[in-house]
Amino acid sequence: MSEIPAGAMRFNSDSQKLEYWNGSAWFQVHTATPDLATAGDPTPGARGVFMGGLNPSVTNRVDYVNIESTGNAIDFGNLTQARYGRATASRTRALCGSGQTPGYTDRIDFITIASTGDATDFGNQSVSTFEGGATGNETRGLFAGGYGPSPLKSTDTIDYVTIASTGNAVDFGNLTFGGWGTRGCGSPTRGLFGSGYTITPASSPINVNNIINFVTIASLGDAQDFGDLAERRAVAASASNAVRGVWMGGTGTSSPYAAQSEIQYVTIASTGNATLFGDLANAMKHAGACSSRTRALSGGSPASTEISYIEIMTTGDSVDFGDLSEGRYGPGGTSNAHGGL
Repeated sequence: MSEIPAGAMRFNSDSQKLEYWNGSAWFQVHTATPDLATAGDPTPGARGVFMGGLNPSVTNRVDYVNIESTGNAIDFGNLTQARYGRATASRTRALCGSGQTPGYTDRIDFITIASTGDATDFGNQSVSTFEGGATGNETRGLFAGGYGPSPLKSTDTIDYVTIASTGNAVDFGNLTFGGWGTRGCGSPTRGLFGSGYTITPASSPINVNNIINFVTIASLGDAQDFGDLAERRAVAASASNAVRGVWMGGTGTSSPYAAQSEIQYVTIASTGNATLFGDLANAMKHAGACSSRTRALSGGSPASTEISYIEIMTTGDSVDFGDLSEGRYGPGGTSNAHGGL
């Protein structure tokens, strides 16, 4: 049998759906648009959201932007609980997972992306942590790693939820490392978790790692090694389309762990080490990120309202996008058109 070229199309007579070949599997062609631009916006596009954060105390603020345009973020509503969390989404719902309150919470909230308004309680994660990573596809949301109480330590736990329902998270497996400050991204089939601080044991000095793990989202089981970041980083903003994953900024490898500007990328369907992409216009750490099929946005950093963006399939430096509605760091960022959708 001859090799199927990437991009080939077929009509599935069983599902009665049009499908395309991405190089490794058949995926359904979706005709619904993620464009949610407001009236008068000349550039309709996918909606990105930034959920919660610290300002310098925790906030419950949710902002949204039109990713394909530029401009300042608009107030969406509020989380049920102010926190510094992590986020993932389907095409319709965005979930904000556990975080710092300034204590620790295991709560998961959700919003309906196409509307505006306050979040609703979804359920709980299996552990109360902050500074973990999140990713997912149209069906599942995954939360991995983080730093939690009793005793204070890094965790390697991966949880998952079914986004269209509500309820508590279920154990998925484990990362190859216990990491906090890790960040997630992915494609419809794979979830990637990269960067972070590791503490082994809890009394040891903080170390910044360069590890990237991957999981198959539709299955269960422990993560596998993907490769390494080009530069050791933690609390980097991570986003993706279905082809590339990017990590933007983050902290360096030694105290006081200053913000960095490097952008790194990988090809999600393969394995291997990251490649340098370019630089952020201004160094950022603890930022949130959201993406469309073409763009990745990084927003929120200590004492900053700045949002910047890159074109994912090119390389080069970031460009100014606009500002969050309030200065804060650590927001959970996601969208209705990220790489897993």
